[in-house]
Amino acid sequence: MQQVADEAGVSRTTVSFVLNNTPNVNISAATRARVWQAVANLNYARTFAARSLATGRSQTVAFILRQVPDELLVNGFLGGLLSGVTQAISADNYRLLFEAVGHDASAGAYTELVRTQRVDGLIISGPVVDDTELRDLHRESVPIVVNGKPDFEELYSVDVDNVASARTAVQHLIDLGHRRIAHITNGPLNYTASSDRLEGYRQALLNAGLPCEDRYIQINPTFTDQGGYEAMRHLLDLPERPTAVFAASDVVAFGAIRAIQEAGLHIPADISIVGFDDIPLASYLAPGLTTIHIPVVQLGVRAGEMLMQLIQGDPPVPHRVLLETRLVIRHSTAPLRES
Repeated sequence: MQQVADEAGVSRTTVSFVLNNTPNVNISAATRARVWQAVANLNYARTFAARSLATGRSQTVAFILRQVPDELLVNGFLGGLLSGVTQAISADNYRLLFEAVGHDASAGAYTELVRTQRVDGLIISGPVVDDTELRDLHRESVPIVVNGKPDFEELYSVDVDNVASARTAVQHLIDLGHRRIAHITNGPLNYTASSDRLEGYRQALLNAGLPCEDRYIQINPTFTDQGGYEAMRHLLDLPERPTAVFAASDVVAFGAIRAIQEAGLHIPADISIVGFDDIPLASYLAPGLTTIHIPVVQLGVRAGEMLMQLIQGDPPVPHRVLLETRLVIRHSTAPLRES
């Protein structure tokens, strides 16, 4: 820092204020520019370990995804989330650490990250029901934002209304004249998004006076296209196969589409299908996938912004943010065709 100060012709204190972006300090733009030019000339890089000792902060936050490695390979949603979070935290010179901890709610992985001071806060994506580890960290006042619906209201969160969005998807199929509508969940039901999308499916049927039959509901144990494929094969083996399917994620819908096509059936002439997420690949399918669009990058941005506010001691308002979704109609759905 003394070398930078000498190069820029300023005091060492000024260098410290500029490098740490210290608020409420009267340093002109020209002086700041001179300091950063000196940093560039000297090829100076801050040692984050040393800075962490001085500030008590790691300048890092963790993004925790509750999925196993095989599911990450087909996750079409993750890139947008990470992009959004990175945009938000980089403004405060923070870095992002990514961890996948699987389905086990008692894994303990993110507790270790916090207690060893490797990160200053957590974003949890894919929250599960009754996550005692998360409750314990919240009681310790650890900055936490949930990307999804937490199972206790005290947590800060950013999400979409999964129940209402699922109702919209199924109502679209009902409006097209379909009555035998199946549902494939996007994952196990201990995930709040999976159970909420199932609830939206049920509500849409009941609101339309249609029966909600267990035989038309397939609980997908994974978040993969393979899970959608296997679930769809079970549905096709029913004596009265469904004329339409609501798959609770686009990736699951891709697997279901493969099963339908392998059975010699056509979409949407024989079976209509609606997905959820609107990942980029959805519009390039043949036929294009009708789906629920989620503003995935903005979900990440808002989660990152909320977490930075918590870390800086400025709790955000409101506590829970819900972003809007919309139905994107493409060519995988059509009016019911009488056999």
